[in-house]
Amino acid sequence: MDKDKELSKLKKKILKFNKNFPKKNLVFADGNKNSKVMIIGEAPGKTEDKLKKPFVGRAGKLLDELLNRIHLDRTKVYITNVVNYRPDKNRKPTPKEINEFKRLLFKHIEIISPKCILLLGATAAAAVLNHIGPLSEVRGKWKNIKIINSYFDILTTFHPAFLLRQPARKKSTLEDLYEFKRKLSS
Repeated sequence: MDKDKELSKLKKKILKFNKNFPKKNLVFADGNKNSKVMIIGEAPGKTEDKLKKPFVGRAGKLLDELLNRIHLDRTKVYITNVVNYRPDKNRKPTPKEINEFKRLLFKHIEIISPKCILLLGATAAAAVLNHIGPLSEVRGKWKNIKIINSYFDILTTFHPAFLLRQPARKKSTLEDLYEFKRKLSS
């Protein structure tokens, strides 16, 4: 599969959703398209919309710090979001928006074909795992699920934006990340 060609086609499909997010920029992805790691967040924030890259605001800086603790950085991972446009007033994406982007997200996962996927937060867990309920029910637990035609090992942890509001949860997140690194190394 020609990843560049497939990612370009996917990006064109996602651009069609711009009409639902007037005056917002497409925030497609960042990092290494050949990585064994794919990180999926919720949706872009104000800084991400401005710079057209995921996780470059305050939450992104925290994500970078956390990844550095397990010896990963943006050059070694691939990062995207469930929804590729910033929702108005920085709100959480609606279930309708999540469902609209889900098929495209699954195609994105198929193209990148990572060894392991790290889901950040409840929105990512809802989109990928169909999880409705407290994040604690899936946080820190490995799932192996089929997406399109392949199975992927997936771990869910807290979103860095949540950690900015609840810094005491960083310890749990680091435990999850060390577990993620162990699986990645096996």
